[in-house]
Amino acid sequence: MSDNNQEENEDSFADLFEAYESEMNHDIKVGDKINGKIIAVGDTSIFIDTGSKSDGVVEKLEFTDEDGNVTVKEGDSLELYVVKKTESEMILSKAVSNAGSDVLGIAYESRTPVEGKVLDECKGGFNVEVLKKRAFCPVSQIDTRYVENPEEHVGKDYTFLVTEFKEGGRNIIVSRREYLNIDLDKKIKEFFETAKPSDLFNGTVIKLMKFGAFVELDAGVEGLVHISELGWSRVKETSEAVSVGEKVRVKLLSFEKNSDIRKTKISLSIKQVSEDPWDLVDSKFHVGDNITGKVTKLMDFGAFVEIGDGTEGLVHISEMSYTKRILRPEDAVSVGETIDIVIKDIDLIKKRISLSMKDATGDPWSTIDNKFEAGKIYEAQLEKRENFGLFLKLEPGITGLLPKSKMRSAEDPKIFDRLKPGDSVPVKVLEINKADRKILLSPPSEETNSDWKGFVKKDSSSLGSLGDLLQEAMNKKK
Repeated sequence: MSDNNQEENEDSFADLFEAYESEMNHDIKVGDKINGKIIAVGDTSIFIDTGSKSDGVVEKLEFTDEDGNVTVKEGDSLELYVVKKTESEMILSKAVSNAGSDVLGIAYESRTPVEGKVLDECKGGFNVEVLKKRAFCPVSQIDTRYVENPEEHVGKDYTFLVTEFKEGGRNIIVSRREYLNIDLDKKIKEFFETAKPSDLFNGTVIKLMKFGAFVELDAGVEGLVHISELGWSRVKETSEAVSVGEKVRVKLLSFEKNSDIRKTKISLSIKQVSEDPWDLVDSKFHVGDNITGKVTKLMDFGAFVEIGDGTEGLVHISEMSYTKRILRPEDAVSVGETIDIVIKDIDLIKKRISLSMKDATGDPWSTIDNKFEAGKIYEAQLEKRENFGLFLKLEPGITGLLPKSKMRSAEDPKIFDRLKPGDSVPVKVLEINKADRKILLSPPSEETNSDWKGFVKKDSSSLGSLGDLLQEAMNKKK
């Protein structure tokens, strides 16, 4: 090889080496976070392989515990910030904590973390001591969440970022929130890279709203469990299902990514972690079962009743009572009340269960043959007045009709005109139609009219009881 070629090769190698060295340092700058291995632990410093032509140096005190023991060793990998950089060395630190005050300016420019102590509260935030200088941290910047009890932060040592550095360090503003968000953004990004709908997570309830509960899945990762997804049972108030601080198991339903990753909306479900109770209805409940249930909601047409966790049925207003006319469900039941019911029908496809309150107490018409007989006189109470006659209650659930035409046959028809709802009067049962649930009534027969008419109490709203009338009539015959 000629001398000229050898010189050219040497020049070329030197250029390449210089370019390589330049490239090694090109990407590392003050404020960067690097990962390097410990190459030596000295008396006062720890030396780090930064992957560049300049080794890094970090003070040994940063990795010494309260007893003076060094907590790291040669070969360990550390994550550190570049605090200062020269051609020959790179000053590293976990966070700026004990360097000169001029470093605060560098920390501001390079967004290098600094350590500080929260001294006390002040208007709008906190006074913080950083490198023996007083800085201000707005209350909104002390944490990533809303601060309910500011006093809890006083006296704490935190890591901050310098967000404003003015007047040569006489006006310094710091933010712990921005520092925390550095790692939060990383964790949130990692979460969305692996998470997918139907995944299950353990979380903590952090906030209750009327429309649902917010659950934290990981640091900075929060999702909403809508009130309809809190449980299979009907939930009226969020606090009925969960409480702040409670640990819950949730299912990821969906998430909508946002350009600001921390604003991504996450939908969660607590109820879908467990089996749908309707899948068990066919084996747990049967038509004709006599059970108890809790009234959960009243509607104009009836009442919804929970008969098991997450399983509800409807008691229609027509199924509430045999013994009285129900015009509004609240006249018969109230929310939260436990009632006896009978299952009338189960529709698994439509997820509907029909219930009856009145069948649970029994149908008074089923034994009417043993209670009333045509041709006999019984005491009845006025229930309702119509143009065509009077509806008179013989007993709860058994009502008969006294037609207007029949009243005229009474010795004193005006007696019926004076009746008020609830007033009692003797009547004769003319006919019983059990199939159609109808009873035809008339005034007592003419021969008994004179017996009972005189015993009506004119100064009372009541017309007297049948027992009193019959007893008086018997006494007269004697």
